[in-house]
Amino acid sequence: MCGIAGIIDFQASKSNDLIRPLSKMQEALSHRGPDGNGVWFSEKFGAAMSHNRLSILDLSERGAQPMRTPCLRYTLVFNGEIYNAPALRGELTQAGASFKGDSDTEVLLHALSLWGVSKTLPQLVGMFAFGLWDDQTGTLTLARDRIGIKPL
Repeated sequence: MCGIAGIIDFQASKSNDLIRPLSKMQEALSHRGPDGNGVWFSEKFGAAMSHNRLSILDLSERGAQPMRTPCLRYTLVFNGEIYNAPALRGELTQAGASFKGDSDTEVLLHALSLWGVSKTLPQLVGMFAFGLWDDQTGTLTLARDRIGIKPL
């Protein structure tokens, strides 16, 4: 099970104001993701997210998180599994998405980017929790599966 964490501090004046507390949160979740970790931050908005990785589907670095869209608008931290990711990948490929790896994280990120949150969520079959940052609008979206299997 992966570990995700985040912080928003509108008073933060530099990345250090965000990284120090986020590092403590990430360290507390280290047991949930022994296969790697990553941190992302936006000094512009005073936001940061971290991910402790337990590799299941794509064991390569192409599945590392936080994961960003090629245009750098969206950043995603994700815990869980999207069971219908192969079918969604096919639809997204037909819509013009290009994939670097085989992770369901990348499928989710492309779906959220191309279709938006309100269209993507009803299509997801699986157990998940995620945080999606929109660097264009400065918005954080938090979501989890319908049953709430994964903690958020």
